[in-house]
Amino acid sequence: MSSQRGYFTADEVRVAEAELFTRVPEGMPMHRAAYGLATVVASELRARTSGIAGRSVLLLVGSGDNGGDVLWAGSMLRRRGAAVTAVLLNPERAHAKGLAALRKAGGRIRTASDVLRADGANYEINSAAPDLVIDGIVGISGRGPLRPSAAELVAALDVPIIAADLPSGVDPDTGAITGPAVRAEVTVAFGAYKPVHALAAPYCGRIELVPIGLRLPEPNLAALEPAEIGARWPIPGPTDDKYTQGVTGICAGSATYPGAAVLCTGAAVAATSGMVRYAGTGSAEVLGHFPEVIAAQTITSTGRVQSWVFGPGAGTETDAHKRLGEILATDLPVVVDADGLTLLAGDPDLVRGRTAPTVLTPHAGEFARLTGQELGQDRVAAVRDLAESWQLTVLLKGRATLIASPGRPVLVNEAGGSWAATAGAGDVLSGIIGALLAAGYDPAWSAAAAARVHALAANLAAHENHPSAAPTSASPLLNHLRAAIRTLRTVAGT
Repeated sequence: MSSQRGYFTADEVRVAEAELFTRVPEGMPMHRAAYGLATVVASELRARTSGIAGRSVLLLVGSGDNGGDVLWAGSMLRRRGAAVTAVLLNPERAHAKGLAALRKAGGRIRTASDVLRADGANYEINSAAPDLVIDGIVGISGRGPLRPSAAELVAALDVPIIAADLPSGVDPDTGAITGPAVRAEVTVAFGAYKPVHALAAPYCGRIELVPIGLRLPEPNLAALEPAEIGARWPIPGPTDDKYTQGVTGICAGSATYPGAAVLCTGAAVAATSGMVRYAGTGSAEVLGHFPEVIAAQTITSTGRVQSWVFGPGAGTETDAHKRLGEILATDLPVVVDADGLTLLAGDPDLVRGRTAPTVLTPHAGEFARLTGQELGQDRVAAVRDLAESWQLTVLLKGRATLIASPGRPVLVNEAGGSWAATAGAGDVLSGIIGALLAAGYDPAWSAAAAARVHALAANLAAHENHPSAAPTSASPLLNHLRAAIRTLRTVAGT
């Protein structure tokens, strides 16, 4: 099994499909996709209504092959006893063979003008009360929001939607949403995962992949598999001691923000079993929480470390600038976060030209300060451009966190929720990354693996002792780091 899940752009998929059509009989890829879609819909019907026969499915059908996939899937569901109605948004361009198959199976055909009154009231859909809706409005060639008639149909629905390949109205390559769009409970991906499935996960719901035989290139966007993270997480071996596992240096916190020092240092302590050294004015607070930490007042008196983390709560005054300069002048891996990013935005020469591994961890606002421009809709291109321009690793925070290193695929971590969107959570993340760098891992893997563990810890904290989630904060997140690591190691079978 691959250690990464690849996400492929519309252009990459189209090239792979063209190659597939040279190897298999005409129509076979569509039938494979339709069969997989029908199988997922049937499973959802059973789970939601305890049956298939006698249940009602509504198809929203656009033009082209995506609409054809949905029409063929509808014919298969009709043959299993479901009542199937197709609403054609562009009747003149509906997929002819798929439409014929649905008609032959006994499906009903309507047009958007049939079911929408002049005042926009949707009487056909409301009276039919479908159990599920299949979104086949647009496929990977679609760009921009839903057209008005499609938007009216979707807005009138209060029924779970299963999207064919991607939710219509969401950009397949960037996940951008610029107007009305489908929000699906489940998305059935045909042949390959697309960037939208990671970058706009709240609109996709659960993702089900249907293989159709594509031969795909090496991905330019990928996610580490949880089992691979668990298998590689640094665990002490029989000959290890506290030094060989990596010593992490933390320069964070201040009189104004002592909690940042505690959270960042605590994360490094929890992430690995080596040693953590702290440099700064928050020694009393740090040692009060973690007496195993070795504390010093200055960078030069800290002692030997294998990586540095600088920035959370560190301030932006002259002394902070001097400390950051001292750290970046070493040949050690460095993570720069929070106040450190503000300092770099004002003095990028501190880090440009640095040859040792360097990781920046901006959120959208910090990214804008570093680059002098707003993030924009194509987050993957933006983070890749900054990494290439500055020749370092950039972790761009978000529900879909992106990690870019020069000359390498961008890594993405879809958190599955936004429980880590809370004050201090970024301080925890930077501490984890620093600990992995100290253990000898490369910066891209360290950042992506840390993001996965961080997201899982936040989810565990939100669900602590109860299946329903509740808001959490950085301290419970920190307290669940070891449980998150243990979970990933269990997934890996280690």
